[in-house]
Amino acid sequence: MSLMAPDEYGAWMLRAIDDARLALGTDDVPVAALVLDAAGRVIGTGRNERELRQDPTAHAEVLALRAAAETTGDWHLEDTTLVVTLEPCVMCAGAILSARVPRVVFGAWDEKAGAAGSVYDVLRDRRLNHRVEVFAGVEAEACGELLYDFFAQKR
Repeated sequence: MSLMAPDEYGAWMLRAIDDARLALGTDDVPVAALVLDAAGRVIGTGRNERELRQDPTAHAEVLALRAAAETTGDWHLEDTTLVVTLEPCVMCAGAILSARVPRVVFGAWDEKAGAAGSVYDVLRDRRLNHRVEVFAGVEAEACGELLYDFFAQKR
């Protein structure tokens, strides 16, 4: 996939935001992810489904990676891009590294549990055998608003 400029991922992020809204129907945190192949086609999607599945690992990124691996028939997701509405956590960063995803684009920073540059920087840790190119802040305001509104209703 020819590398897009960060602002070119905006349309994909808007689609992810629409998918994230679907998580509201199951009372899950509204986060969604897309995996794009080298041609820019969506090969996997996921949204948070921890409440729906009662599964602590059912984060958007993990579900999108699983779907992409199923689509391609290969867990090596080289030459793909993961687009996600919230900065990945440590668990999701581990899954991204394990799948060999070379690029992650995310919207809102996660100042409490982020692992792509805020709290931790797992995706670019030089001690690991794989590093990921990270583009942060794509449609950050819209992604953040969705999360803010969700948690405001919980308070």
